[in-house]
This record gives sequence, structure tokens and C-alpha cells, in this order.
Amino acid sequence: MDKILSKAGSYWANRKATNQLNSVGDEISSFSSTVDGATKWFLNKIKGKMQLALPELLKEYDLPIGLFPRDATNYEFDEETGKLVVYIPEVCEVGYKDSSVLRFFTTVTCYLEKGRISEIEGMKIKVLVWVKVTTISSEGSRLHFTVGMRRTKNREPFEISRDGVPIEKF
Repeated sequence: MDKILSKAGSYWANRKATNQLNSVGDEISSFSSTVDGATKWFLNKIKGKMQLALPELLKEYDLPIGLFPRDATNYEFDEETGKLVVYIPEVCEVGYKDSSVLRFFTTVTCYLEKGRISEIEGMKIKVLVWVKVTTISSEGSRLHFTVGMRRTKNREPFEISRDGVPIEKF
């Protein structure tokens, strides 16, 4: 009789604990919709939802992994809206093999979709003078930078992640 009561008691306790944990998970999910990005990242870690490394995220969206400086490892990505916010430790420039130079602010915001980054804030490219990049799209072996006009570049130089060189102002 004691064995039966013990098994029934442990079954009941296990069931109760599972319900409590599910309830906490639901509360975390509802709470996470009202908090900032760093807290969402932390809550996703608690819930066991792992975030891809930035180069892997870019690769998944058919974009070259070297579009951002190597030390741009922290980011927030909302899969529902496609909004991507990339955090860079300091304002910097990155030079590429084809003599292209991109300049990054400490926060770059944009919208990410398959083969395209749009509504970019916080990125410039050198075209005689520094101009704001608004869209980058990938088409086969080509990258198209929209900077008021469309500039087409070979994709290959952007396939390698590079270090940013710190600069004083964006």
C-alpha cells in the first residue's frame, strides 16, 4: 500500500511541477513582449531558445557574412517583423579587397529578408564622399548597394569577416 501511495504522490507532484513550469514559461512569454532587446535575449536564453551567430544569420538569409565588422556579435532580430538591430562596440570603418569601405555607427538598424537588407540606418559607403546606404540586395555573385543610386559590387570580398578600424565620428 505504501508503494502505491508513494507512486501516486510522486506522479501528482511531477504533474503539479510540470504545470507550474509551463505557467512560468507562459508568464515569461507575455512579459517578454513588453521589455527591451537585452532582456528579450536573456529571457530567450532562459527559455532555451538559442540565437544564431550574426554571420550564420546573414548566411541563412543569403547575404555575405562579412557585411558587418567581425566584432559586431551582439544583435536583436525579430523574426516576425524582420527587424534587425546590430550592436558594434565603437564607430568604425571596414575595408574590403575590392577597395570598398563601409563605415558603421555603434547601432545599425534595418529590416532583413531573404537576399536583402532594407531601411538601413547607421551604415555609410565611400563613393568619392561618404553616403548613406539604404538597401543592400544580393543577386547571385553581385551585391547591389542603394545609396541614392544603385552601386553594384562583386559579392566575393564581402564573404570574409573583417575587423573594423575605430574612427572618431560617423
